Amino acid sequence: MKLPNPWFLIPVVVAAVTGGVIGFYVTDASCTAGCAPAAVSIGLVVALACAVGVGVVAVLAARSLGEWRNLADRELTVPVEGPPEERPPTC
Repeated sequence: MKLPNPWFLIPVVVAAVTGGVIGFYVTDASCTAGCAPAAVSIGLVVALACAVGVGVVAVLAARSLGEWRNLADRELTVPVEGPPEERPPTC
């Protein structure tokens, strides 16, 4: 099994922890009479939402970077046809 790349896993974990802590404390501060179970459950939901959101952005960034690298490799290997004076002018 392939392990996840830590450069993409670390931001997802940090976002989940941060979102969970913020969700817990905002719910705990807005509640007047001991709603720890509600604060914990809302903290977990917010943590999951943050992890999913940052995970989607990380996957899109990874795919974009891979596509860019692939395109750059293809441009380096494509031979230029004819001498430069025979090609049409570019703007």
